[in-house]
Amino acid sequence: MKMKITRLFALLLIPLMMMACNRGKDNPGYAYMGEHDMYYTKFYKAYSPNPVFSDSMTNQLAVPGTISRGNMPFSYPGSNIGERAQNQILAGIELTNPYPSNPELLARGKEEFNIFCSNCHGLQGKGDGYLFTSGLFPAKPTSLVEARVKGMPDGEIYYVITKGSMSGLMGPHESLIQPEDRWAIIDYIRELEK
Repeated sequence: MKMKITRLFALLLIPLMMMACNRGKDNPGYAYMGEHDMYYTKFYKAYSPNPVFSDSMTNQLAVPGTISRGNMPFSYPGSNIGERAQNQILAGIELTNPYPSNPELLARGKEEFNIFCSNCHGLQGKGDGYLFTSGLFPAKPTSLVEARVKGMPDGEIYYVITKGSMSGLMGPHESLIQPEDRWAIIDYIRELEK
């Protein structure tokens, strides 16, 4: 008798569960259990009024000084020539490579150098990259193995990679190369022609 009642209950439960199903993608069907708020959360649309905030706006601006995840601001601007020269020198004094040189860092630096730098500066950093030797770029890029560049502090080279050269021939690469990869490139440049 107990088995018959269990089967009857199961047979009645199946159609009830099937009623909760719906073919429409936008209709979730019937909710049977718990509080209704557990299934359908109350939320405010982005541009709807919101009594929770003092300005009654749901979509709030970021707090002043907020830095988006993964983006650290570069505190050496480069808008005009005089400012660029001062900030490049200042970056050379204040910035030091935070990553100790190791084989993995050099391998990463070589990889990034070959992608972003070798077209202009050449595979050996001598300023004889394809863009110059093919005649596509009229001015010879700086040789990265000459004494002037070798004597530059790492922070100055980092500044040039980030903001571009003062002459304007090399554009800024801050949107292309991640900060840690810029330091890896500098380590690799230091190993060229050693």
